[in-house]
Amino acid sequence: MLIDTWRLYPILALAALAGGSVWLERVTRADDPVTQGEQTGPDFVAEGTRVLGFGATGAQRYELLAERLEHFPVSEVTRLHQPRLHMQGEDSETLITARSADVSPGGEQVDLSGEVKVRRPGTADALPLTLDSETLTVWPDAHRAQTDSPVLLTRGSGKASAQGMRADNLFGTLELIGEVKTHMPPRRQGPSS
Repeated sequence: MLIDTWRLYPILALAALAGGSVWLERVTRADDPVTQGEQTGPDFVAEGTRVLGFGATGAQRYELLAERLEHFPVSEVTRLHQPRLHMQGEDSETLITARSADVSPGGEQVDLSGEVKVRRPGTADALPLTLDSETLTVWPDAHRAQTDSPVLLTRGSGKASAQGMRADNLFGTLELIGEVKTHMPPRRQGPSS
């Protein structure tokens, strides 16, 4: 019995096409994860950004403004340019500015860097407070902050410097860390009777 060879041509053509597809897929696949479509730059950019955070009672707890916002999908970090964080406490308000900040996924932590400035205006019960440092990590919801960079703190006419700082409850408690130097002018006494 004689088999017609022309009937084998479609089967041979399909086998060659399948083999070529497997070869092409293996040749074009890269072992480098960056070339496999993983994005290294931002996937989202916004100009003139405003983010509000609210407490359990619905009262605003903080406002975060930035000239530019960039979101990086690989790390899920959001980078802010020229951020301004305005935190509202029960009795006081605090303004924190910097050249840049990285916000963790979920926004629980803000790492500020570059000319970080903290300003709290004075009230009837408290003197104005300023803090300057190169870096500062802030947890807006927990009202905590810390830095391992040198700090300069002023409160009224008193000054203090240190190699680091930890603050809790919008600076209700403040711990200066390492090589602390202070200058506290004498308190003015009321008139004698």
